[in-house]
Order: sequence, then C-alpha cells, then structure tokens
Amino acid sequence: MPALPEGETPPGDGALPVSAAEGAAERAFSVYLHVPFCRVRCGYCDFNTYVSSELGGGASAEHYAETIRREVDLAAGVLAAPELVDAGMPRRSVATVFVGGGTPTMLPPADLSAMLGAVRDTWGLADGAEVTTEANPDSVDADDLQALAAAGFTRVSFGMQSAVPSVLATLDRTHDPAKLPVVVRAARETGLEVSVDLIYGTPGESVDDWRASLEAAVAMEPDHISAYALVVEPGTKMAAQVRRGELPPPDDDDAARKYELADEVLTAAGYRWYEVSNFARVSATDAGADGPGRRLRHASRHNLAYWRGQDWWGFGPGAHSHVGGVRWWNLKHPRAYAHKLDHGLSPAAGREILDQDTRELERIMLGVRIAEGLDLRSDLADSGWVRRGRVLEELVSEGLVDAEYARAGRVVLTLRGRLLADAVVRALT
Repeated sequence: MPALPEGETPPGDGALPVSAAEGAAERAFSVYLHVPFCRVRCGYCDFNTYVSSELGGGASAEHYAETIRREVDLAAGVLAAPELVDAGMPRRSVATVFVGGGTPTMLPPADLSAMLGAVRDTWGLADGAEVTTEANPDSVDADDLQALAAAGFTRVSFGMQSAVPSVLATLDRTHDPAKLPVVVRAARETGLEVSVDLIYGTPGESVDDWRASLEAAVAMEPDHISAYALVVEPGTKMAAQVRRGELPPPDDDDAARKYELADEVLTAAGYRWYEVSNFARVSATDAGADGPGRRLRHASRHNLAYWRGQDWWGFGPGAHSHVGGVRWWNLKHPRAYAHKLDHGLSPAAGREILDQDTRELERIMLGVRIAEGLDLRSDLADSGWVRRGRVLEELVSEGLVDAEYARAGRVVLTLRGRLLADAVVRALT
C-alpha cells in the first residue's frame, strides 16, 4: 500500500481554518465511507485493505459501523464550529454518498445501513441524493440488495474487472464471472442503478479477451461502465511477480489499443464518456449528451464532485477529505484510526492547505479529464494568459483538443487527447 503523503500536523480536534468556509455555499458536500475489509487481498490492489481476521477491537468488522459513527460525530462538531459558521460555513445536506473499499459488502446490510444512517441523521440527504456502495459479485445476493435499497442506497458498483476466467485468475479475483449477470439483474429488480468496473491491460490479456469483457458488460445493460488501465503499483504482489519475470509488465501501446476499443464498443452500445475512464448510458431524458455541458443522468455524481473540486469528507482509515482548499488524510491502519476516535481525537494523520497555484493546477488536471471540459474563457480574456491561448492552438493542431470548443475557450479532449491527457495538462501548465 502506498505511503501517506507528507503534510503539516493537523490539530487534535480536527478543526478547520476559517478559510475553509469561503465560498462553501456554492459547493456541494459529499461523503465517502471507507470499508477496509476484504475476503482476500488481490495481487494488483494497493488500496488500504485488510483481511478482517487481521483486526480486532474497534477496528474489527463487528464494531466498524459504530467507529464510523464516532468520526461522523467529530466531523459534525468541526463543521458547526462557531468560527466557521461566522465565516459563512452553511449547514449543507449531503449530495452524494459513496461507500468504497475494500469490499463494503463484507459488512452486513444492517451495518452499511447504520453507517448511512449516521450521515443522514447528522446532515440529512439532499433531495435525490446519490448513494452508492461498491460490491463484489460474490459478496451479495438478492436479499442483500433488497435490504440495501430499503436502507436508502440508490446505486451499486460491481467489481467485474473481466469476463475471462484466466484474466481474473491473474488478478487474484475469486468471483465466478457467471454470477455477475445474476446480481446485476437482482439489483435492477430492486430499483438500484448499476455500474460495473472493468480493468484492461492485465498481463496475458489479449485484445479478444478485452473485447469479450466489454461485450459481456454491455450485454448486462448497466447504467454505467468504468474502464481503468491496470497500473502495477509498487509493493503489490503483482509488482513482485513482474520484477521476478513471472508476469510481463503492462504495455502502453496495448493499453492505448484497448482504450480505443472500449470507446468504440461502448459508444456503439449507447454509452458516452464523461470522464476519461468512465462511461454512462445515454437515456431519453439526457440533455446535451454529445458535447460540453452534457448532462448524463447515469453519470456518477459522486465522482463528478471530485473532478469539479467540490467538498467531501472521507471517513475511515486512510480516507482523504477536501473542504474549502484544505485537504487531509486519516491514519491508515484501522487499529490506529479507531484508537484515536476512542480517545475523542481526530484520526487525521496529516493535512495541507492548498495555495492558489496548487488550486489552479488541480483545476486544470481535473477539468481536462471530464467531457464538459476545462473553461479557459476568463484566462484567455486576460492579456497575461496569451501563452495559454497559443498552447491551446497547438493542442488543436496536434489533434488533442476539439477545435470547435477551443474556439469558444473550452478544452475538450478528442479521443487521441484522452490517450494523452497528461501531456495536455503539462502543456497548459
């Protein structure tokens, strides 16, 4: 698992500077709930996860919902601090909730319901709030999905990864791919929206394997499909296998071919990209579905909150948060995290207050990745940003940015631009 970033020491009570209240009324507030438990640890994964038998006390799965509630209580006090309220921090209902992991559905539905209940009781959920949980296909059944829908969940994201057994085996995924259509159908029957996550570029995966996975995903008619390129992260089992020569490293050209294939297959099936790795099914009620400003009803609003620089509080060990230009991250180990909360202290391990240059860099990095694009009109109107206008012209000439939208001062990536998004960011900064 990656090390936590460096940063300043956060206050023991988790208090935020009054600067965090600036502009808060214009920003949505979201919640991320991290569940660190997994049945097995997959060889490619570097997320902050633990086999539940490794843990005990307040960090155990049995007590986890109550531990989360204690951090929610602490957050409520932080956001309602008089100095923040006086500076303009409003009481905001929660626009989106995302329960990730790990495998959240390692916990029983009653515990996930209790965690969501803590959020609802504390801040309330906005009308039409999006509430998502991740799940593995073998970690839920129809009764579980019905219970989650009854508790207020609106969406489930299944970790599919691949439809090909040999690819799943390389990834150390243990589910039977034949189970996925069963749980997708069960989820839809409860009224839950459905997303499936795919990974391409696994060592040994052929282009035909990847096409089979895409076609299997499309055949289930989910509302949303994510397609992520495999990254071999340092410290993982897969990294050791690559280092020893047991597996070949991912190939950039192979990844590019597979991304182009994903775009082709998913677009033909009625999906549209709204972020480089994310595609949403176009519905009859979508407006502007083929250009910037598109509103895809099935896009993940929680993910968009990140890419649009909104506010979110991440609960759980290793979770990251961002409120008003203040970013912080929790202690990674569940026992250390729970120990802090047991003593009435914030579990934050470090934080940083973003300066204006960092905020601008992140605005570009995140804005470029989404289909609505990065709005540079105010920059281009400023005579001090002449260089950025020239850069935009060069990006158009290189086929990385759509010419029509560039003329209106907006950076919208072409398909080639999506493959080279990092190069576009570097050029604009």
